[in-house]
Amino acid sequence: MSDLLRTFRKLAQANRLANARLHRACATLDLTEVTAPRPAFFGSIQKTLNHVLMVDRFYLGALMGRPLDRAALDEATFCPDLATLAAWQAECDLALLAHVEDQSPGTLAQVITIDRGARVQHDRRDDVLSHLFQHQTHHRGQVHGMLSATPTKPPQLDEFIVGDDHAARAEDMALLGWSEAGLMR
Repeated sequence: MSDLLRTFRKLAQANRLANARLHRACATLDLTEVTAPRPAFFGSIQKTLNHVLMVDRFYLGALMGRPLDRAALDEATFCPDLATLAAWQAECDLALLAHVEDQSPGTLAQVITIDRGARVQHDRRDDVLSHLFQHQTHHRGQVHGMLSATPTKPPQLDEFIVGDDHAARAEDMALLGWSEAGLMR
């Protein structure tokens, strides 16, 4: 496995682990806390989590060569139920991980087409993946910040890539049915 493929696989795994941890923390909040207006770009925890899922679906569809699915994007954007949103995010995270695991150095260098409605974007798959991982991290950080103003302690979100963090992620790994050997390969 190339170093770049290993890096993208670990980023996709870290994404799944961080989203699972963040959604579990948010699930401890009552609906008023999840939907409360907050000084953030999207204005609430719920809307920010919805945005993460919507953008993940958008880019995953493009990465997989699927036509733009506006219904799926609208569904993600306006999902009012946090449990459903968490399940949809998990499904999307696992699809992204499977997509990354199917890549080769050649397919990472391929230019993909992204239908943006009014325009069509053409970018390398590895650049789009890099952008997607950065986007996810950015908005999870916003939710983490908003959680600071709730009764729920924000979870640690960066203990997933290096081997030395194994004890800090053990519970998450068990909940996902993953092994350290699979993560560290």
